[in-house]
Amino acid sequence: MNPKNNISFGSYGEKIASQYLTNKGYDILERNFKKRYGDIDIIAKENEVLVFIEVKTRRNLSFGYPEESITPRKVRSIEKYAEYYLNKSNHSYSAIRIDMVSILFVGKDRFKIKLYKNISG
Repeated sequence: MNPKNNISFGSYGEKIASQYLTNKGYDILERNFKKRYGDIDIIAKENEVLVFIEVKTRRNLSFGYPEESITPRKVRSIEKYAEYYLNKSNHSYSAIRIDMVSILFVGKDRFKIKLYKNISG
């Protein structure tokens, strides 16, 4: 693990999160769904639930734990992007949910990963 900048580091975290979620039974539909003023890191299905997933990755604890960066404002922003995604897609789902994956590196290629389900509810 040696991404040089925050963008490549974030992409690396999203790759790790995608593999982790796939191993947990999620079906990854999209990564980095972009809207004009932001994005959704991962869009996936878990059974018949459409899940919008925010990934937060940290190299250390200088700025706190990754999950501490998810504010109510950030959740509202994800909800808006999710609504936009639903309006533009032709799919129907039994339910939707917002999850978060926290990744904290604790060594060169070692990290702690944690999944938080339904962070908006």
